[in-house]
Amino acid sequence: MDWSGRIALSAYRTAGYAFSPIAPLFLALRSTRGKEIAARRSERYGKTAQVRPSGPLVWVHASSVGETNAVLPLIEQIVETGSNVLLTTTTVTSSQVANSRLPKGAFHQFVPLDTPPFVNRFIDYWRPDLALFVESELWPNIMTELNRRDIPLIVVNGRMSERSFERWSKFPFAVRQMFGNVPLCLAQAEEDRARYAQLGVEQVEVTGNLKFDVPPPTADEQELQVMRTAIGDRPVWIAASTHPGEERLLAQAHRRMAARLPNLLTIIVPRHPERGEEIAKELNGFVRQVQRRSAGPGLDADTNILLGDTLGELGLFYRLSRIAFVGGSLVSHGGQNPIEPARLGCAILHGPHTHNFKDIYEALDASGGGECLNTERELIQTLARMISSPSEVHRRSELARLALRPFSGALDRTMMALNPFLNPLKINAELNRAHGGDNGTETP
Repeated sequence: MDWSGRIALSAYRTAGYAFSPIAPLFLALRSTRGKEIAARRSERYGKTAQVRPSGPLVWVHASSVGETNAVLPLIEQIVETGSNVLLTTTTVTSSQVANSRLPKGAFHQFVPLDTPPFVNRFIDYWRPDLALFVESELWPNIMTELNRRDIPLIVVNGRMSERSFERWSKFPFAVRQMFGNVPLCLAQAEEDRARYAQLGVEQVEVTGNLKFDVPPPTADEQELQVMRTAIGDRPVWIAASTHPGEERLLAQAHRRMAARLPNLLTIIVPRHPERGEEIAKELNGFVRQVQRRSAGPGLDADTNILLGDTLGELGLFYRLSRIAFVGGSLVSHGGQNPIEPARLGCAILHGPHTHNFKDIYEALDASGGGECLNTERELIQTLARMISSPSEVHRRSELARLALRPFSGALDRTMMALNPFLNPLKINAELNRAHGGDNGTETP
């Protein structure tokens, strides 16, 4: 008998009960750091002012901006089948993306904290007919409660790292309680499929990565032209989705390259824009002029580094350069998504830590559209060579674009796999309407 798993799950639930009374203090502290929206903190307790719509409800849970962007096209197709969609996320930035892009018939809430009182209140109120959790979002209390209530949970765009697999494998009882009502897992790649299967999920299919089917981020055409005019013929490169510890290294690389290219412009876009002030203070010790995008539009002529600390402008920045270094790869984070810059015509550079998107980076590097840089010296040498050779940049950007083609089609495959679960909801809704039923809920 797996006593360690029973004890671990019991301890986790007990800790959740103990944590509940101090949750307001925890969320208040996060609010002061910009990680919660004060006016919507009640949602983290499972409370809401939103009325549950009548008819079937599919609960989709994603973590942050990347997962939200990936699942939005899927949500649009689910709404077209006749179901309402409740999208929950964790981060403030993902809520802003959701509120601006969700289709009619879908709405956003913050996910409740994974403690039994808040989880029960949330599920009691929303009564989802089906739950879809995106990528690696595994919450023991939520998943156990869905299992207890016999609400099907399907993992979509499933990803399971080796580290997470090893951790969950130590607690088979807890895993059985969590995955007991998971009839299907739609995995990104074969290695993800194998890990979910070994954890006990009976049916696992490889449908690919939904992020390949997301339209590339847009850009304001007028602002794009203004920025291109301001840049003129200056050599420019972008370092996107950077993490703590990377910006300083990139600024040092800029300083050394600027000795040979005095009009070089480096655009650094942090993964978390709220770090803008902190990053600007750090970079001012390395270069003469750091300009924060959040301070206002345009580009000063003497700017050395443009810090893209705004939300929703990554599509603009990617269009200003044909060379993109993708962050989260010089530190042990595991690399950020290189799909967007590759689809927008950028040659891809990255550090050695890319296990989050292993197959994609391997395909990019094998094609010649991407390149791994292990040291600051390699970064400087490669950038200097590429900046002086537009033809190489053009060739590599085309290779990067072509390398992504075999990965497309995940959205269609995912919907085909979900149809057996969505179609009965549609039929039941039609029958309910025919008999004058209404399963709406009053606001608590």
